[in-house]
Amino acid sequence: MTHTFYKYQGTGNDFVMIDNRLNTFNKQDTALINRLCDRRFGIGADGLILLENHDEADFKMVYYNADGNESTMCGNGGRCLSQFAKDLNVIDKKASFEAIDGMHHVVFDGDLVQLQMQDVPTVEDHKSYVFLNTGSPHHVQFEDNIASFDIKTIGRNIRNGAPYYKEGTNVNFVKKISSNEFQVRTYERGVEDETLSCGTGVTAVAIAMNYLGETPDNTVHLKVQGGELKVSFTKTESGYNNVWLTGPAKQVFKGEIAW
Repeated sequence: MTHTFYKYQGTGNDFVMIDNRLNTFNKQDTALINRLCDRRFGIGADGLILLENHDEADFKMVYYNADGNESTMCGNGGRCLSQFAKDLNVIDKKASFEAIDGMHHVVFDGDLVQLQMQDVPTVEDHKSYVFLNTGSPHHVQFEDNIASFDIKTIGRNIRNGAPYYKEGTNVNFVKKISSNEFQVRTYERGVEDETLSCGTGVTAVAIAMNYLGETPDNTVHLKVQGGELKVSFTKTESGYNNVWLTGPAKQVFKGEIAW
């Protein structure tokens, strides 16, 4: 039996999309999800996302890492799923949806998808790095030699080491380009490798750079391996709110696969 799937990417962060509004997908089959995301034996993707019905919002997002396990919020995945819902005529120019970290709003502006992220009440400054949660946990540190350093080894060691251990964290390496522009590379847990872009990661970097005084701006431009993203926010006495992640999201192809 064959099943229809779609492939989307947001600045190189790619996802298998499945319309599960009829609840036909076996969400407990971790091995199947892992196989579909495999780049040699499956479709190939950084993660798999299900579009589902919701009683109050326009739709629900269910996100799985490439290892097959359901995971925390994925910013680029949320933007790509919103574009998927729009392409299916489920939504039009704006919408709301529920993800694992709560409700989100999305607005379409031409080729750009603007996604409202969760508020960030706290940023932890550990001197050599910053830690914060933008729907997913993120470690942020500077790296001058960002173009050629061994991100897979260094990122994996940080992801699995103290204080994160088994639960792990995503790891972002940052180089400042100008007062409101930064280059970012991210090692993602669950993928266990570098991804070309990470939406919650660049959101964490933008907020961390403002928190550290590296940028006075509330709109920050992030250069990732797969393109460019923009993060805007409002800084308050209680943290950061009105956080928006903006960038492109495109359908790569549609196909059928047996599972």
